[in-house]
Amino acid sequence: IKQKKRHMGDTKHFCPVSLKEHFILHPGLQEHAAKYKEKIYYFATSEYRDKFLKNPEEYVAHGKPIQAPPLRMCLLGTHGAGKTTCGRQVADKLGIFHIQFEEYLQELILPKTKKKVGPHVDEEPEEDDNKIPILSEELEDFSQTKTETETEQSKQEEALTDEEEAIKANLIDGSDLPPEVLDNIVLDWWKKEPFRSTGFVLDGFPRTVDEVKYLAERGLCPDVAVYIQVEDSDILDRLFPPRLKKWKEKRRKKKEYKKKLKELNAKLRV
Repeated sequence: IKQKKRHMGDTKHFCPVSLKEHFILHPGLQEHAAKYKEKIYYFATSEYRDKFLKNPEEYVAHGKPIQAPPLRMCLLGTHGAGKTTCGRQVADKLGIFHIQFEEYLQELILPKTKKKVGPHVDEEPEEDDNKIPILSEELEDFSQTKTETETEQSKQEEALTDEEEAIKANLIDGSDLPPEVLDNIVLDWWKKEPFRSTGFVLDGFPRTVDEVKYLAERGLCPDVAVYIQVEDSDILDRLFPPRLKKWKEKRRKKKEYKKKLKELNAKLRV
């Protein structure tokens, strides 16, 4: 027996309620289907189906096609794969936002930490200045006073909130961000302006299975997810030379500093 061809609704297999209320293309499920004016509509949840059936005219097209949301892309890949470079190029070409997830997290806590944190930060810890001999008692007293003052200021600056502590832990060792923290960060990119009507390339998120589940549970469906796969040797060739150059430059500056300090101590002895 030939099955009758199904006439899909205006939003095809996407949920019309999610599109109307959240401007998100969320695939509907067959178990949450409904028929209206001889057309089949699929919904993300049974609650959305019931909402549609109460007032279907609010969610169907009238005279012209329903406007589709802008592109929302997730760009994935290991550190050094080139996500940020590709993300910027795509965003510039399409006129949408480029969001570098890790950089965004750094900016959220930077006012208190005063410096970026995490294993991928280019800045390396400076050597302890106490290892450099200072012969002048006056300089030692000044250095000690300055160090104590900076320590007190540092303690005040690093009084992070629970949310900021979670972000810092995530940047340092990859600890999972709680859903309530992600709600304060990720939801805005899908639901608030100017991202809602412009679109974006989200670079570096999701990174874990739990983060993928978070997006699914919140109904935040990207239109496309691209994974950039690169050979380890290519990543090494890309990341090692600039880091070696920075290391050499820091080493040169330290030698200059020690030389000037030695000259200053010699003058103070006279």
